[in-house]
Amino acid sequence: MQIGKNLKNLRLKSGLTQEELGERTDLSKGYISQLERDLSSPSMDTFFSILEVLGCTPEKFFESGAAVQKVVYKEEDQYGYKDEEKGYSIQWLVPESNEKEMEPIRLLLKEKGEFKEFEPSSSETFGYVMKGSVSIRIGSRYYEACEGESIYFSAADTHQITNQHSGSSEILLVATHSYL
Repeated sequence: MQIGKNLKNLRLKSGLTQEELGERTDLSKGYISQLERDLSSPSMDTFFSILEVLGCTPEKFFESGAAVQKVVYKEEDQYGYKDEEKGYSIQWLVPESNEKEMEPIRLLLKEKGEFKEFEPSSSETFGYVMKGSVSIRIGSRYYEACEGESIYFSAADTHQITNQHSGSSEILLVATHSYL
């Protein structure tokens, strides 16, 4: 059985480098690398020691599907919110994305619609305008993005997306989460 890929995934999820894992298990970085590439097999004691450092039980490690993640999110997985007063609706494309590194949403803005204003943070935002055009205010600066154009900015200042277009606009947004 090849265990290297699973060990590497567990190490990365734990936020450890090969060197850090080696230090915590009294193994060399080179040996950890060999294990992850299935060039070497650990003894049972070494294997259990590695799993202990990575916070994983042997049962969990060998469960079928333990490393399987959801990749495809169907339309029925999505949920939304509509603010008639401000003229926007938001559709979360990945459930529980607020617990992940990125939060992808689909934002629909009516004519003169405005999405809420966000406070400064260490997050970053990417957007792709699918229909119409949007105005992006970052601090005191304004930017315009039209259908087929992308935006990308650091959220280090207050920011807001609005629709100054005559007609509705639609934008796909992906924001990273701020961990201040």
